[in-house]
Amino acid sequence: MPNRAEAALAGRPAGSAGRRPHTAVLEPGRDAVLDPGRDRPAGRPWIDDPYARALRAGRGPLFLRRLPPPDRPDDAAGEGDLLPLDVERWCAAPDAADARVLDRCTGPVLDVGCGPGRLVAALAARGVRALGVDVSPAAVARTRRGGGAALRRSVFDRLPGEGRWGTVLLMDGNVGIGGDPVALLARLRAVAAPGSRLLAEAAPYDVDEHLTVRVEDAHGRHGRPFPWARLGAAALCRAAGAAGWTVTGRWTARDRTFLELGRPLPGQRTAPPTAGGRREHP
Repeated sequence: MPNRAEAALAGRPAGSAGRRPHTAVLEPGRDAVLDPGRDRPAGRPWIDDPYARALRAGRGPLFLRRLPPPDRPDDAAGEGDLLPLDVERWCAAPDAADARVLDRCTGPVLDVGCGPGRLVAALAARGVRALGVDVSPAAVARTRRGGGAALRRSVFDRLPGEGRWGTVLLMDGNVGIGGDPVALLARLRAVAAPGSRLLAEAAPYDVDEHLTVRVEDAHGRHGRPFPWARLGAAALCRAAGAAGWTVTGRWTARDRTFLELGRPLPGQRTAPPTAGGRREHP
């Protein structure tokens, strides 16, 4: 049953939502397999080691390590790169690049994979209704301590206010959630209201890859493998078009690349996606 914060954000009385379905989704350091209808992990959750420790401390180092593809588990050559995760920035107050995103938010706002909740808390301080969703208990707890509303749930589970969110946020590499960006963006199109926008952060260089990774700290302690994706602006534009979004803007700030996607109103024609969109400058 939704709590009062969820009900208020969803614009309906508490107790009106049905039981949500069971879904297991993998998100880096932020996901576990959940018992049906419960917000607690089944079995040993890998999210508490080492991602949760980094969030509680507010600092890294923390990495994603590339792993061999599942169909070649013994391929040692497939294991390699450590991709750094910017835990310190996630746990700090929003920076100038984040502020550019926040200025474009029209409530109510859904922050998908909200992590420690800096954006949700900042929107709340601005008087904008916002909800973060994340499957990490440590992330949800930190978001709430910071003054934001957060719900422990996968984006692929039933969410409050489906079809009525004015802005959806997909920051900090979260286009990779689940390893299938088109499926993720299609899901978010169903969550967003007609005429809404999705603000997404792309990799700051040209990349389009689907890979298997795990979260790892500087001591080699790590969690379980999960699918992930990394998309630059051009690849994100293609995925957006395939999922029914229109690219309406693109800008860079502090070496970070952002796209604004629009969900067309019924009957509205959509233009082919491009990596350009409405280009802006810092």
